[in-house]
Amino acid sequence: MRLKKQEQLTVYPVWDKTVRIFHWVNVLCVLGLIAVGTVILNAKALGVTTDGKILLKTMHVYIGYVFAVNLAWRVVWGFIGSRYARWSAMLPVGAEYRAQLRAFIEGAKLGRKVGFLGHNPIARLMVALLLLLLSIQALTGLVLAGTDVYMPPFGNTIKEWVATDQFTVESVKPYSKEGIDEVAYKEMRDFRKPFITTHYYVFYILLVSIVLHLIGVVVTELRERNGLVSAMLTGKKVFAEKPFDVD
Repeated sequence: MRLKKQEQLTVYPVWDKTVRIFHWVNVLCVLGLIAVGTVILNAKALGVTTDGKILLKTMHVYIGYVFAVNLAWRVVWGFIGSRYARWSAMLPVGAEYRAQLRAFIEGAKLGRKVGFLGHNPIARLMVALLLLLLSIQALTGLVLAGTDVYMPPFGNTIKEWVATDQFTVESVKPYSKEGIDEVAYKEMRDFRKPFITTHYYVFYILLVSIVLHLIGVVVTELRERNGLVSAMLTGKKVFAEKPFDVD
């Protein structure tokens, strides 16, 4: 009885340590923000007190700081990082992406798998969407931190805006009318509205996108078995044939 020849697998390094650290810090931050944010959204139904809401929002902001700094560093790393960490290898733009997309479509038509060491063309679209949504949440969240609980980076400016005068700025506190100019406060809340509306709806879009992302990862892992999931721990993938995007 002739034994089937075993496939020769080759290990390729792909995700550097910075990318892997970013990914898992981002996962933890997003989970924390979703959990605390959900409680805040349902605070009334859960019977959360005013002091409890202030505490929850303060926690949300502190997690948000870690999330924003981590995201900002990833943006920088996209310009100076390793080959597959760079924007040219991640976003759905440029000649390289068009070549990969053509190869991906042709492979699908022929029923032939085309391997990619970095993100495949469909994953690049999801990466772009997720980064856009995460960036919107980070930016709007920083504004809301200032307009809601008067926290940095805009909190002190907002306090100066709504205070009756320069002598009452320090007395301005979340959920308190002490030292507040009612007209200025209403103007501030009107200014805040588009940010809270955007933050609210993008939250739900992000939830759906995360679910789609996880489904895509699981399906790709089961279909290709190249170590897509484990690569975010080890930094390496395995292939029987040379990936399309290997130089």
